Amino acid sequence: MPQGISDRIRAVMRPSAAALEPYDPAFSQVRVNLSANENTYGMPPEVKAAVDRGLCDAVTNRYPQPLSNELRSELARWHGVGEDHVIVGNGGDELLFNLFLAFGGRDHVLVTCEPTFSVYRLYAELVETMVVDVPRDPETFECDADALVEAASRASIVVVTSPNNPTGNLFPIEQTRRLCEACPGVVLLDEAYMEFSPDGSTAEPLLAEYDNLAVLHTLSKAFCLAGGRIGYVLASPSVVNALAAVRQPYSVNVFSQAAGLAAVRNRKAFEPAIASIASERERLLDELASMEYLGVTVWPSAANFLLVRMPDAHVVRNRLRDEFSILVRDFSSAPGLRDCLRVTVGMPDENDALLEALRQLLKGE
Repeated sequence: MPQGISDRIRAVMRPSAAALEPYDPAFSQVRVNLSANENTYGMPPEVKAAVDRGLCDAVTNRYPQPLSNELRSELARWHGVGEDHVIVGNGGDELLFNLFLAFGGRDHVLVTCEPTFSVYRLYAELVETMVVDVPRDPETFECDADALVEAASRASIVVVTSPNNPTGNLFPIEQTRRLCEACPGVVLLDEAYMEFSPDGSTAEPLLAEYDNLAVLHTLSKAFCLAGGRIGYVLASPSVVNALAAVRQPYSVNVFSQAAGLAAVRNRKAFEPAIASIASERERLLDELASMEYLGVTVWPSAANFLLVRMPDAHVVRNRLRDEFSILVRDFSSAPGLRDCLRVTVGMPDENDALLEALRQLLKGE
């Protein structure tokens, strides 16, 4: 039950809302923040200048373009689809919420693979959608494709994250094909971290084949606009129109549209930082794997984070914050993730600070 709500107010709430716990990223002000999967390199100077110009030129006495038409057109050109195949939202989270508003509800079913992004279940339960969980392999965190396809045959919505948050696994394109063929509803591939993955990993090529496939992207991660809240979905016009039917009016403000447009037009400027993050991810993976003698297990990842298991992970997380001013995400109490922390891949000096702190804490120094 969410805290801080009186019994009188709770009594008049929608029951499904009254039962929910709010999403809590457990943020603290620290010197090194490796908890939220942001691009810690920051925006390239030339992109920052373009964003600043766009913000200065934004017209604030008029409502924003309802469907972010200029940004929508730029995204369509980038991904090689028609504008009617794109919808822009106030972060990927708004589009996920709209997915459940449009396709969820009583007598509807969400199929997903936990452990994964907890917001899927939160939104589904808010609109009273039954959740069918197909558990991932407890050792590798890979999806059971056959079980997932079987469950999808009775689903209104299937959501698979690729790479998965927090485990980093990619979902194979051929398995996406199987899901689209099996599911009578909508299959959404959440590709929020796809920019950090090897070429050819995205499910986008299947969009031309399946009108029930949707692919979610965001500018929050690779493109340094977490503060701007801009996400978008690529899908058939039918799915796009269904999402547009339930969206809040003018949900993407003029400043976010301007910043997003500048970032997308200058997206190649982010490539060096993205390449560096991928390189640092592999270095961090190797360094953490070398701590196996201290009880550390780390899994490979195609995203900009790593899932790490270690003794007393919750205590380690708190000591990293309190003694070293380093913040990582604690998943140690989540089902299937006992003693696990999720570590964002930062810049080299941030990663070095984390590694040194972990060595000290795990050695008991």
